Amino acid sequence: MNIFQTTEKTNHLPEKYKTMSVEELEGRVKEIKEKLGKRLYIPGHHYQKDEVIQFADATGDSLKLAQLSADNRDAEFIVFCGVHFMAETADILTTDNQTVFLPDMRAGCSMADMADIHQTERAWEKLYELFDDTILPLTYVNSTAAIKAFVGEHGGATVTSSNASKMVKWAFKQKERILFLPDQHLGRNTAYQLGVPVDEMAIWNPQENQLEYDGPVEKIKVILWKGHCSVHENFTTANIESVRKKYPDMRIIVHPECSREVVNLSDLAGSTNYIINQIELSHPDTSWAIGTETNLVNRLIKQHPDKHIISLNPYMCVCLTMNRIDLPHLVWCLESIESGERTNVIKVEETISFHANLALNRMLAQS
Repeated sequence: MNIFQTTEKTNHLPEKYKTMSVEELEGRVKEIKEKLGKRLYIPGHHYQKDEVIQFADATGDSLKLAQLSADNRDAEFIVFCGVHFMAETADILTTDNQTVFLPDMRAGCSMADMADIHQTERAWEKLYELFDDTILPLTYVNSTAAIKAFVGEHGGATVTSSNASKMVKWAFKQKERILFLPDQHLGRNTAYQLGVPVDEMAIWNPQENQLEYDGPVEKIKVILWKGHCSVHENFTTANIESVRKKYPDMRIIVHPECSREVVNLSDLAGSTNYIINQIELSHPDTSWAIGTETNLVNRLIKQHPDKHIISLNPYMCVCLTMNRIDLPHLVWCLESIESGERTNVIKVEETISFHANLALNRMLAQS
């Protein structure tokens, strides 16, 4: 299934942008932003590089940025500084008069890619044989448009890391069981906090196309897709033990995409916005170890010099796919808009967009 369409020029950055100085690149962004005015809107995800985020008209998580893009009806050109599933969501929510661009089409999400539509359709067929009409699919917004559409078509909804608890409660009012895609950790942490025992959770292995569970299947309440965030899974209990030993008074706050063991040993866990708000609202001289993406942690360190902030994992790397968006790609994208070439356009097929909207709207109806 072809999820999005692009122009012919997509992944190959022209040589001229590789040789431009930072001053030249920044100057071109400013010029084009001034020239296009309200016709251009640049949303930037929290995990983007500072060199890109400095030009963002809004910063936030993926759903918030997609909603802001849709609300900004003056903007004809949405240059989404994030990853492909985020740009897809923006295209789903925006009007036909708005065009969404992704500066580098290689900017993907390893978690979203762990659940493709073909695997999901095969899984659903087997799970339906096991559980009949007692199962409802939920998908994290960090998923492809095709997965959102599948969930929407089968009566389910999307969830965010902020509203996952609310949406899992909603799902259990609809059906006896849920299939949670594509992040097993967010699904497990959410269900566990709502009182579902771990022994009532199974894992669906898409590579083997089989259920991983020891015990009678009728006991299963939650089926977790075997996917994860490559960044957040690298925070470990050993990291927590190290921080506790070195900084006994330091508070540890992590994202719920971390493993259940890490979340359980931390002081606080919540979405990216939750983490940002907790740091902003905390008293001066407090100390924090943060378990989330490095660009954001470093930005919080700069923004809060009155607090002692470190990464929970001092050897953590940035999200490599998120970091593909850089100044040269941003300028290339903006100049393509200026010249009318329209490079790296994200366009979700109409049928996929329709069913994905169902999943998104069921979630938004619970807000």
